[in-house]
Amino acid sequence: MTRMIDKETKICMSLAARPTNFGTRFHNYLYDALNLNYLYKAFTTNDLGGAITGIKALGIRGCGVSMPFKQACIPFIDELDTSASVIHSVNTIVNTDGYLKGYNTDYIAIETLLNQYRVPAGLTFALKGSGGMASAVACALKNHGFTKGYIIARDDESGQALAKSQGFQHSTDMTGVTADVLINATPLGMAGGPESETLAFSPQEIDAATVIFDVVALPAETPLIRYARAHNKAVISGAEVFAIQAVEQFSLYTGVRPSDDLFASAAAYARQ
Repeated sequence: MTRMIDKETKICMSLAARPTNFGTRFHNYLYDALNLNYLYKAFTTNDLGGAITGIKALGIRGCGVSMPFKQACIPFIDELDTSASVIHSVNTIVNTDGYLKGYNTDYIAIETLLNQYRVPAGLTFALKGSGGMASAVACALKNHGFTKGYIIARDDESGQALAKSQGFQHSTDMTGVTADVLINATPLGMAGGPESETLAFSPQEIDAATVIFDVVALPAETPLIRYARAHNKAVISGAEVFAIQAVEQFSLYTGVRPSDDLFASAAAYARQ
């Protein structure tokens, strides 16, 4: 039986510069499976303030936030959860009777994957990026036990600020940097952009590393992930990050946590 949309249907959404179908498929799959009267739709915007005001005005239950809005959205939110305030980055907005609270489930996903893959904290890392996702990654690395690492960011101000906040070093590029763990938290390799076929790190840098982590979720096999797999590196993908953070969002929006089997089925369906 087809699930019907009616006046009681709760709406959830996402905001991204480059919307994908992953979140839409993931959330709607779970709504159907759990018979929840919700609907999820992805959007982009050229008016971030207006879009977030619309969340409150229209009673949108929740909103996922992706690049480049994770930090820019903060002035429009009523309260930040500790997960977002510490990182100064929001990827989830929950609307409770017109009161908007920001969370960061990216951090939870990164922390989960570092533990799941048993990434040794004694290794040296290079994290490319200094935006909202990079902030979540850097915080998770610090809390995982990493003490030696580099924030690689062309924006000197934001790169230095992120590195200082977590006790790491900063460089504008990889010159002179050798790392065991390479992490991409930039749009390099993202589908639909001008750098969709760009390797986030050079072949030489990848060859010298042992663990490759790309937070870009689309495509699931980015140029960085493809190269790393072909050269027998341990790989963590952005698709894995997206799925874990999405189930945390789902729970915040609905108050329901799907079983592990249902989560796996929804993630597989979303990747098709």
